Amino acid sequence: MMRNFSVLSALSLLLVMGSSCEKPAAVKLQLNGIACVQCHTIQSAADLQALSLQPGDTVIMKSGQWTNQELTFSAQGTSQQPIVLLAEQPGAVIMKGTSSISITGKWLVVNGLVFQNGYTSGKNVVDFTSSSSNCRLTNTVIVDYNPPAATTDYRWVSINGSNHRIDHCYLKGKLHQGPTMVVWGTNKTMKHRIDHNFFGERAELPNNGGETIRIGTSDWSMTSAFTTIEDNIFQRCNGETEIISNKMGGDTIRNNFFHESEGTLCLRHGNGSAVYGNYFVGNGNSAAGGIRIIGEDHIVYNNYFQNMAGTGQKAPLAVMDGVPNSPLSGYYQVKRVKVVANTMIKCKQSFDIGSGKGGNSRTLPPTDGHIANNVVSQAASSTVLTFTDQPINFTYQGNIVFDVPTSQQLPAGFTRQNPKYTLTTDGIYEPTSTSPVLGAFVGNYPFAAAADAGAPKLDAKHRDLLKAQNIGPGFMTGLGNSLVINP
Repeated sequence: MMRNFSVLSALSLLLVMGSSCEKPAAVKLQLNGIACVQCHTIQSAADLQALSLQPGDTVIMKSGQWTNQELTFSAQGTSQQPIVLLAEQPGAVIMKGTSSISITGKWLVVNGLVFQNGYTSGKNVVDFTSSSSNCRLTNTVIVDYNPPAATTDYRWVSINGSNHRIDHCYLKGKLHQGPTMVVWGTNKTMKHRIDHNFFGERAELPNNGGETIRIGTSDWSMTSAFTTIEDNIFQRCNGETEIISNKMGGDTIRNNFFHESEGTLCLRHGNGSAVYGNYFVGNGNSAAGGIRIIGEDHIVYNNYFQNMAGTGQKAPLAVMDGVPNSPLSGYYQVKRVKVVANTMIKCKQSFDIGSGKGGNSRTLPPTDGHIANNVVSQAASSTVLTFTDQPINFTYQGNIVFDVPTSQQLPAGFTRQNPKYTLTTDGIYEPTSTSPVLGAFVGNYPFAAAADAGAPKLDAKHRDLLKAQNIGPGFMTGLGNSLVINP
């Protein structure tokens, strides 16, 4: 699956000239698009530790097996001159044994590593420390990096500090305790970006703590993280009921593809997050869930669900009941949620309002919400809308549903009408030119600015997402081959 790339001719020149080669500012070399003021070649963690790195430096890790190498990448770059730790050949620096890396400082970039055939005793594999900011992990692989005991708890990527980016990575096969990736809460402005990664299979844990991504903890749930999770693929991420566990506020989760993953995108704590443009394809898996909503002032719109067989809290859209006087670790009442212009095709149960009522002391129904301009096309035996608890002061408008028996009672604001969807060559359903959803958008929802009800038609960006184009490391091929979408 990995293919080798030739090293740039400029890099070959650097290696011939020696392990350290300083260039005048006017003669800076370009290494993968980054100006290389001074370049170093290393073969061990000790070599890295011995360097005194300056802005603009590039550290080149020699290709080969790096066994039991616990790297500390500590330096201070700048926005114009980051410091780069780079595999000599992307995908050919194999971190194994107990190898790990700690990133501490500013404007640091780690690029092109592969972690496999190893594990740690509890240290995080990639650790952005609390003293780090504006750092980046890119083009990196962590596969099957599991300890002998599944109860050993550590993260594959642990994110402290602020303004980090984790992109174009591939993480697959975590079997042990602890989320795959964690963003830790802080009182600083965080603004991390997690994008264009491929999160591969994760087996189910017998207990809590198997999230693929967790943002924050309940202690930080009243703080906004302003973190963005976008353009990622989650394939068969089955670690626990929460694939993404969002536990802080003000976050954006958009344009991701959830393929046959047995869990939910869960707005677990925090307020005021936006979830939009995501695709969920369950292929009939009864454990594959959608979006679970808890808290205040969330907007959930333009998401697409196909062949999702989950029900209750794993329904495509589950709006939860809350706990009176909830502790931070509990379930805050859903208030003022807006669920707008989503599409559900061949799902077993589209909406569950008041989901989870009674469990964990949840008795407060959702209040002051809007469900508008959603489109449902289902089999006759499926359920459009379940009121596990009766919401308070909900507005329903412009929803179009099809093949729903008259025995299923629906409030005003739901119209039984064939939306006239057709299957595209991408395996996704879209409205035809005569579909009644076209021009049917009603109400004042400027965040979902559109003329049509339901999720937008597939555009080039989402078409590439569904095929894993520009997702994961550049030295990997074939990641989209297993992303089958059943009609």
